[in-house]
Order: sequence, then structure tokens, then C-alpha cells
Amino acid sequence: MAVKVRIPTPLRRHTGDKAEVAAEGATIKEVLEHLDRQFPGFRQALYDQDGTLKRFINVYLNDEDIRYIGGESAPVTAGNVVSIVPAIAGGIRSQGGACIPCAPIHGALSGAPSPPKRSR
Repeated sequence: MAVKVRIPTPLRRHTGDKAEVAAEGATIKEVLEHLDRQFPGFRQALYDQDGTLKRFINVYLNDEDIRYIGGESAPVTAGNVVSIVPAIAGGIRSQGGACIPCAPIHGALSGAPSPPKRSR
């Protein structure tokens, strides 16, 4: 059964720059395997060498994180939407170890002056 798979920008080089592709399978695992058959090498972007999904790759089935609905064994049906979402991290560590967004305070933490605000 065909499902729509949303491909994030960093992985579109594997799909010929397509943002959405169709794939088939009865489970998330089968859908991801079908993607690799359509686009050889796609699997290497998603899985570690031990065969588990990379920890920074999140997969959603109709906006539900698959980790909470059966993982790769979660069943899919025709018309479902599978979204592959790489985790995004950023910020800097303060001296206390907390992660803080960089831009507005980077200068304050490093001792360097903050960049001037741009006028519009």
C-alpha cells in the first residue's frame, strides 16, 4: 500500500531533490526498506552500522512519533504520511553547563562585544 514520505532537505540528495516520494510497505520498516530500493544508499543516511535508526533521526507516522506507537513495527495503511525529521541541536554551553541559544548572548558569555543590531 502506498504512503507519502516527506524527505527533509539534507536527505533530498538521495531522492533527486524530491521533497515527497511514494513508498510501499505494511510497516514503517518496510516503507524505509522500499525507499532504499528506490533510492540506493538512502538506508545509510538513516541507520547505524548495527541496523538501528540513528539516534538523531526521528520518524513520524501521521504526526505521531513512531517511538510511541510501535517503532519500526508500527503498521501503515494507504494514504498515511511518514515524515523523516533529523534532530536539530544548537546553542552553546555556559560555564554552568546549560545549553543557551547562541546569537543574542554569545558576546556576553565569551567576553567579546555583541554584534551591533541591524537597522531595517
